[in-house]
Amino acid sequence: MENKAFEETQKASGESAAASAVDACVAEAAHAAAQRAQSSGKHAIAAFDFDGTSIQGNSPVLLVRYLWRDDLLKKRVVAKVGSWGLAYKLHLPQSEEWVRGQVFTAFEGRPKAEVDEYLRVFYDEVIAGQKRFRPKARAAMRALRDAGVEVAIVSATFGPIVRRAQEFEPIDVSLCTEMQVDAAGNYTRQVDGECIEGDAKVRAITQWANAKYGEGNWELSCAFGDHHSDIPMLTAAREGFAICSDSTLGRAAREAGWRELDWECKPEK
Repeated sequence: MENKAFEETQKASGESAAASAVDACVAEAAHAAAQRAQSSGKHAIAAFDFDGTSIQGNSPVLLVRYLWRDDLLKKRVVAKVGSWGLAYKLHLPQSEEWVRGQVFTAFEGRPKAEVDEYLRVFYDEVIAGQKRFRPKARAAMRALRDAGVEVAIVSATFGPIVRRAQEFEPIDVSLCTEMQVDAAGNYTRQVDGECIEGDAKVRAITQWANAKYGEGNWELSCAFGDHHSDIPMLTAAREGFAICSDSTLGRAAREAGWRELDWECKPEK
């Protein structure tokens, strides 16, 4: 069942013309990708990170707060996730799989359908409801789609959250972190496969595109990311875009000649 309140929120977003206008350099990249696709016959793909790129904020952090509000996470788990988040900001080594297992202690043993619905509601209330999906990201996705470029979200974020966004935003496919489901149809705390982070993003794109189009029949035309862990994905793309980038990605962007864009927006709380 669709969330009518969410749909009304989207309709009444009131984006200004400037906020919703596509950046000129993105429009140029979309046009160039379409021209290359026409001449080469290769399918054009654009990859977007989700947290901090497509949306304002970090969805796992927002989810932890949401779970805490609903008394679904223990205090010690919240503390552990908080420590992990600090290490992440400081670029210290950390386990992406471990932190996702900690968050999913809230859902361990619960039916997949029930949890997926909870995550859909979380998206509606927190990300869509607070207008966290960035207008500039939406405009970029639309411009690329209009040019015939396939838009993919490639993210360590939990799959059900991004698939909810996919129902309303100009997104064609989501390649995200998924959690294992047991034989009874209940979620576990284990990641299914690998976390889609760093080099795993490039592997996920390659595996998906090769399976769909065949090896050598596609091009990663553009990639958009905000964090130093997005460097492999931006490097793999024909054109890279650093969005509100951290210091490490900013340096890499200047060295590689990637565009740096400011897509900041103010959430409504």
